[in-house]
Amino acid sequence: MEDFAYTRADRPESAVRLAARPGARYIAGGTDVLNLMRDGAERHEHLIDINALRLSGVREKEGRIEIGALSRMSDVAEHETVRRRLPVLSQALLAGASPQVRNMASLGGNLLQRTRCWYFRDPSMPCNKRQPGSGCAAIQGQNRWHAILGGSDSCIAVHPSDLAVALTALDATVHTMSQEGPRSIPMSGLYVLPGDTPHRETVLRHGELITRIDVPVTPLAAGSRYLKVRDRASFEFALVSVAALVDLRDGVVRAARLAFGGVAPRPWRSPAVEQALVGRRLDAGTIRAAGQALVRGATPREHNAFKVPLVQRALADILEGFGRTR
Repeated sequence: MEDFAYTRADRPESAVRLAARPGARYIAGGTDVLNLMRDGAERHEHLIDINALRLSGVREKEGRIEIGALSRMSDVAEHETVRRRLPVLSQALLAGASPQVRNMASLGGNLLQRTRCWYFRDPSMPCNKRQPGSGCAAIQGQNRWHAILGGSDSCIAVHPSDLAVALTALDATVHTMSQEGPRSIPMSGLYVLPGDTPHRETVLRHGELITRIDVPVTPLAAGSRYLKVRDRASFEFALVSVAALVDLRDGVVRAARLAFGGVAPRPWRSPAVEQALVGRRLDAGTIRAAGQALVRGATPREHNAFKVPLVQRALADILEGFGRTR
């Protein structure tokens, strides 16, 4: 690891001012940033420690739940209001890491973690995300974990956050602060597809600080669920995952919001899947049609074609679960 400067910020305003400088980077739990620096995948001249900022806690307010960006994963996952009003969020957080990591990692950091693509994390390999223009080794290489949806000729890495998938289904909003002032960003607009610029993963400006996350409280969210399919039962990233909010009455889907992980460079929303469900009886034919809509346009590679039927089965499993309990 190369030398770097370190400053502990005491106010959001000072943190933003320091982080606006070239080569600066925020650090909270450090569970991803430090590993990237040790591996040589990222280099930062100045780390801005934001742990002293008063940006944590869970509050219910005016039809929404406000969650501070520095709240630890474990605290939010175990919070009684979150477990009762937003079960999909609690389930996604508990599935997202080991207990040790959940005790350290912040929600803001989790949303901004980098892909686990081994080509990105190995400086000896070409990677357009790490070094624009160098190529994407995964396209012709070992791509078992990689994207079947939303990728490009420049990058097929998948986004690793379970939390981001749940918040996308919940229609959450991310609030930020920068030298240009505060702004609110819907989860659906936070991440960008790789296209020709895979090194640009979000719409955040350099030095922009996530301060809190707002999640609407709705009857639909109260019955939400998260399903994660992975190679092993603990501390593993998703092969595919599904966050689902479904209103099922008298066997008919009245409303549905679904997001998928492990299949795309960002949490994947498919309006076509929801359209295939809403207004129809939740039977085998409807579930099959929704699964077909989900993978329409998929581009499987040599080693990850199994994700096409796997994500369809995961969708079917979570939908059938709603049917069994209504």
